[in-house]
Amino acid sequence: MRVITGSARGRRLGELKGMETRPTTDKVKESIFNCIQFDVADARVLDLFAGTGQLGIEALSRGARSALFVDRRADAVKLIRENLALCRLEENAQVVCGDSIAALGAQSGRFDIILLDPPYGSGLLQQAMEKIVSFDILSPHGIMVAESAADEALPALPPPYGLYREYRYGKIKVSIYHRAGEEEA
Repeated sequence: MRVITGSARGRRLGELKGMETRPTTDKVKESIFNCIQFDVADARVLDLFAGTGQLGIEALSRGARSALFVDRRADAVKLIRENLALCRLEENAQVVCGDSIAALGAQSGRFDIILLDPPYGSGLLQQAMEKIVSFDILSPHGIMVAESAADEALPALPPPYGLYREYRYGKIKVSIYHRAGEEEA
């Protein structure tokens, strides 16, 4: 796992031991950021179910204004902090150890980009998407990126949220959602 581009380009990130965390592959991560590359600069980012923190770190490396990382595992939170320090990106980052779904209700303000990569088949992705919509924490014209198993059905979201595109990479599906602007709603 490495940072693909930006200020921390080429830095190798630490990984968690065991099989509980499944990091996004570099190929899928690069594809995600190719899709959202023009929206990252100066964005406020939420990396939910952060694991190693690599998605939020990639966003910070590419010029995101700030990133909030949330994971329930203490070892993941420790590793995220280590990876941020390795990349010298800790100044614009906040790391929270806690339940990701509960953390959604505790947010003030909105995010420009929300990155969702929970354990596949856990139902957490659907719960998170529904909470994001109900709390309306995605900015107008914001982007939500959801990584799931290719065969996993994701909920249809009500306006102003909508599915923009889906991409498949073998057994992985990346779904990109947009939130309409206030003038479009």
